[in-house]
Amino acid sequence: MNRQLGFTYLLLLFMVALLAISLLAIGTLEHYAHVRSDETELLRIGAQFRHAIASYHNAVEPRTYPVSLDDLLLDRRNGVLRRHLRKVYVDPMTRSRDWGLVRAEGGIVGVHSMSDRRPMKVAGFDPPDAALEGAERYSDWVFSPLNTTPAHAGSTSPQMSQAR
Repeated sequence: MNRQLGFTYLLLLFMVALLAISLLAIGTLEHYAHVRSDETELLRIGAQFRHAIASYHNAVEPRTYPVSLDDLLLDRRNGVLRRHLRKVYVDPMTRSRDWGLVRAEGGIVGVHSMSDRRPMKVAGFDPPDAALEGAERYSDWVFSPLNTTPAHAGSTSPQMSQAR
């Protein structure tokens, strides 16, 4: 009888170990799914900023760029209230409303995350985000209507400076 109890005990230990390994695998998969979801959200929000900056720039002559992100919310330059962006979104990587700003020509020409984590997605971007390919950090993902070259190939414009 004692021999059978020992076998049951070993079987129970094996089942507990198997359960622990399964929970660890599920937790890892959940983590990667969460990171992918955050990256997708960052790409969506970045597209919103890119579109809003282009809309602000093209709305009124003479063409200027916004001085602050709040200018994208309420644009009163020609006496008519325009909203180029509904709100200043929270960065899904840092969970903060603080964005890195890319400035040129006296205004904001792009935004980027302040996160220095390495992205999971490094290739296979849609055409508007093709400049993000090969980026080393999320802070290298610059969302600007001026982006035309990959981020690792150098600056998108010789006049652009990143304010971090």
